[in-house]
Amino acid sequence: MNRQPATIEHLAFLSARHSVHLEDLFQCLGSAVENGKSRCQTLMIEYRGSIKNEAIFLATQESVVISQFRVDEDFLKRGNLRFENWMDTDKVRRQIKRQNAEKSYASVKELRHGMKKINIRAEVFETTAPSHIQTRWGNNAVVTNVIIGDGTGKIRLCLWNERANAVSKGDTIQITNASVSSYKGERLLRIGKSGIVSVLNRAK
Repeated sequence: MNRQPATIEHLAFLSARHSVHLEDLFQCLGSAVENGKSRCQTLMIEYRGSIKNEAIFLATQESVVISQFRVDEDFLKRGNLRFENWMDTDKVRRQIKRQNAEKSYASVKELRHGMKKINIRAEVFETTAPSHIQTRWGNNAVVTNVIIGDGTGKIRLCLWNERANAVSKGDTIQITNASVSSYKGERLLRIGKSGIVSVLNRAK
């Protein structure tokens, strides 16, 4: 029996529920296999062994058990995964919707340089084609500049690497744990490793 779709949905649900970036969670699984345990922000991932080529993991938060689940060992070794697609399920969307009622959201006009841990919902007005660049540290990266906004204004959002193709023009998106910086007088919304971009409604 193929457990992969159920595994993907479960990991995406954990990511949404505990505000952990999905790529970081997936990498923590591999790290836990190698080291026995791995911390992923507020979650501790423990490797409990393998049965029939499936790795068993225990997820805890402040010593409280959150979940125990299995992941196919071959699946853990896969590369080039489209993590943003994992979040696009009914179960994950319902979880995000429940959390929306508990979060406070900023409007674009309220955003100021230096603000952190920003939650915002907005529409995607413009996107550029992903560009391949070299960072100041000498690493190759892919970046997309996106213009998002609400009824109060617009702001530029930078999406890097696996997030570069995460959104499209016309999408309604939710951003969690972003920060605001500026460049040449222009406000920029940035998403670090702890930030999450979720598509609430895709453009038709």
